Amino acid sequence: MTLYTELSDIPADFGPSVVTIGNFDGVHIGHTRVISRVVELAEEHGLASVAVSFDPHPMQVHHPELMHQEIMGQGSRRYFMCQLGLQNYVLLHYDLEFAKQSPEEFVKSVFVDTLHARYVVIGDDVRFGHRNSGDLNTMRELGEQYGFEVVVVDDLMADDGTRCSSTRIRELLNTGDMEGAARLLGRPHLMYGEVVHGLARGRELGFPTANLCNDIEGVVPGDGVYAGWLVRHIGDGGAAEFLPAAISVGTNPQFDGEVRTVEAHVLGRSDLNLYGENVSIMFVSRIRPMESFESLDALLSQMDEDLRISAYVLGVGVPTRVDPKAVTAR
Repeated sequence: MTLYTELSDIPADFGPSVVTIGNFDGVHIGHTRVISRVVELAEEHGLASVAVSFDPHPMQVHHPELMHQEIMGQGSRRYFMCQLGLQNYVLLHYDLEFAKQSPEEFVKSVFVDTLHARYVVIGDDVRFGHRNSGDLNTMRELGEQYGFEVVVVDDLMADDGTRCSSTRIRELLNTGDMEGAARLLGRPHLMYGEVVHGLARGRELGFPTANLCNDIEGVVPGDGVYAGWLVRHIGDGGAAEFLPAAISVGTNPQFDGEVRTVEAHVLGRSDLNLYGENVSIMFVSRIRPMESFESLDALLSQMDEDLRISAYVLGVGVPTRVDPKAVTAR
């Protein structure tokens, strides 16, 4: 996939093309349907396939007070769109000046003059241009004016009858419903970040953890303990090692913690040294809420049970606590 971050970087003879537009946060099953249609049309007509998106997310620019969380980072979005066969990704810097463009100004400068669009693939709820004043009818009118065909892809609906959307997925993640989020994403939810030093409490108790840095890509799900996978990325060829894990998200009330952390204990492993490594955390299922226990023994008993449940959920052998003296990471 070719990434363009400036319209001026795109060759003058680019295209002609099939284009879609959106934020594509999460690259969920609705996005997958749209992008797959773009790729299909491009292959059918011998055209270039393109997705146009924005960074930062427009919500972060217009409503910074809402602390908008993105489901996944831009690198992950490009990876999953590339897996669908998309050839080109145009990621435009979004600010208040950019937002002043009328629907026609935006379409003419990007779709017509730069990407030479023959087809524009969108959902029927598309909004674009200044104050989101452009809609599907606007796009169709501009298509007639500038010579591109508008292809509409129907929305996908969730099991509860709601529209498949990034907003709905964030709601599910915030409540810890990993299974519900996975159904809409088309895969388990992923976070990505660097492993950093923590307080080493888990190591002392026989449950050494990989602690993710504060600068994490992806929505941190609701507090609780989860079964999932720690994914190590090997080389530049896309190879990965999946390690079964019990994952803790929250402030650790047992020790009067105040800062939310994400910590993953790789089941039964004492020989891993992950400090400084960028890893992904894949959430499969929430197995219990975050809570405080009457004693350390009660906590340890529950953590032993967490390991057993995590192993069952992930379909791996049941581990035991590790010997703190055997932990090799320092």
